[in-house]
Amino acid sequence: MRLTPVLVLLVLTLALPIPALAQSATPAASPSAASGDFAGLVDIGGRNIYLECRGEGSPTVVLVAGYLSSARFWTDDLLHPDAPRTMVLPAVAESTRVCAYDRPGTLTMNNPDLDPDGPLLTPSRSDPVPQPRTTQDMVDELHALLAAADIPGPYVLVGHSAGGLVVRLYASEYPDEAVGMVLLDSAHEDGWLRFQEALTPEQWEVVEALTVTNQDLLDAYPEAERIWTAPLADDATTGQVRQARKDAPLHPMPLVVLMHGIPLGDPFPGWPGEKMEAITLDLQKDLATLVPHAHFAIATESGHDIHQDQPELVIAAIREVVDAVRDPSSWATQQATPAS
Repeated sequence: MRLTPVLVLLVLTLALPIPALAQSATPAASPSAASGDFAGLVDIGGRNIYLECRGEGSPTVVLVAGYLSSARFWTDDLLHPDAPRTMVLPAVAESTRVCAYDRPGTLTMNNPDLDPDGPLLTPSRSDPVPQPRTTQDMVDELHALLAAADIPGPYVLVGHSAGGLVVRLYASEYPDEAVGMVLLDSAHEDGWLRFQEALTPEQWEVVEALTVTNQDLLDAYPEAERIWTAPLADDATTGQVRQARKDAPLHPMPLVVLMHGIPLGDPFPGWPGEKMEAITLDLQKDLATLVPHAHFAIATESGHDIHQDQPELVIAAIREVVDAVRDPSSWATQQATPAS
């Protein structure tokens, strides 16, 4: 079962009984995450963030999950737990240092087919914080985490969905630390603007209401992550990235942009799916213009969670960028072809 905002909405509004939240096992804090295998809590100044790191070598790959998604999306096979595949974090750890973390308020959707009587959600292993938050808040948190944990740079930043906004703003604000990037079906700073233009006022009113406040989710998980505020056209989470693109554009670096190939589900009847997919394709191609010679590809067998649907593609993209950081001559200047 994959986690997207639409899925969370559907699951929590279908009048299904919601059992109590699963209790996340909170690992004891460890003295250092600078080397060796690490999984535990890191104090970033009065609160703890769950961090997991493996592997050795440089550059360090930093995995930033999407909206509401915990680090388990990088470490665990959530689709095939009975016959797990090699997932992104352990695979990348074979060739370099890699870290992932839980933002406060994130979660994992548990599969009711495997445990019908179990809890639907497993909450973040990090301390909760007041919500909503902005991209800037999340960048400040990530910077504090990497410093407190003594995670050595430079970094290849990998962002999924809304995590793409985080890694882009991080790279704009700390250009000396960011040397490569992978964007997985990343949110785009103009996404809400383009979607509003394409929808009727009535449709947009529904989208905004469903996006900004999901009361059923908050009832089940009051500390749940919230990053969008109304009106979405003036939302700070996207506005901060839009401004950074103007004021502090990314410096040249190896960049891979991967987009989903399986159309996303319709959040409500009458949703203009083909039109919205065309807009999304245009926005994803625009992300590939952020730096010269970026590679763009479509993960033809993936929905929104490419790192769960086709982890091998994500692993290959990260390795491609890491190799290019180590040996710039390895970076091909031609556009990548659609992936299968």
